[in-house]
Amino acid sequence: MRKKVIVTSAVTGAGDTTKKSSHVPITPKEIAIAAIESAKAGATIAHIHVRDPKTGALSHDPQLFREVVERVRESDTDVILNITAGGGGDWIPSQENPAVGGPGTDIQTPEERHEPVATLLPEICTLDCGSLNFGDQLYISPTDWLRKQARLIQQSGVKPELECFDTGHLRFAKQLMDEGLIDGDPMFQFCLGIPWGADADAETILYMRDKLPKNAHWSAFGIGRYQMPIAIQTMLLGGNVRVGLEDNLYLDKGVFATNSQLVDKVVTFMDGLGTKPMTPQEARIHLKLNNPHGKAE
Repeated sequence: MRKKVIVTSAVTGAGDTTKKSSHVPITPKEIAIAAIESAKAGATIAHIHVRDPKTGALSHDPQLFREVVERVRESDTDVILNITAGGGGDWIPSQENPAVGGPGTDIQTPEERHEPVATLLPEICTLDCGSLNFGDQLYISPTDWLRKQARLIQQSGVKPELECFDTGHLRFAKQLMDEGLIDGDPMFQFCLGIPWGADADAETILYMRDKLPKNAHWSAFGIGRYQMPIAIQTMLLGGNVRVGLEDNLYLDKGVFATNSQLVDKVVTFMDGLGTKPMTPQEARIHLKLNNPHGKAE
């Protein structure tokens, strides 16, 4: 187990969770406050999606990302920003004609997915490394699109976090490395417990960890009730952790959480294990991040 661990707070996500908990931030101001409060609780990184301020639904609007980023950067709290570049990838076949997308389908090109990253130059952005049966819909991220998107991220100087929802995604992420599309030491995120991706258990973490390149940084998260058990298991196995309302709404059974409470809870576990969160500035050095807009401590 490492002496210091990178803690990511995924503060809002894209799921239909705003009707389930009033603590899920919706507006850019609320999302920025959640990121700042998470950082004050011990988070190293804030992972950012944006939502339509009127409906709470997923949004891809670059201006909403801009407002979140500017509010965080203008604050007195340092935190590394990790902007989603997963974009529109939801495919739900039409009942009348399964060859076309039905209601709920939301597809963006690689260029559209990359637009907030190109505009705002965060220190990190995500790259979802493959398609997946995601619950009752399909998340689409074809290999040619991923190559194009990886090249765009590379040209921007932003570090990609390679999101692996299943073992094949890990294989393709390494293929991107072999093709010279990932610079420096790669940064992997194991996304566990999502129907119907990789299981949220120790065996899966071990399998995926042991398939990593030797110079890789890695993290893992589990959804729902698996969030804290996976965080603890990941730390014991030498990885970094992610918590937050994107993945889990509850602090305890029947008790809704805030993002900062989830960060505080995992930091408390870390204290018991003899480790502590890495600061944003320590993580910048550790991950060798470009830092066009980050604030030094």
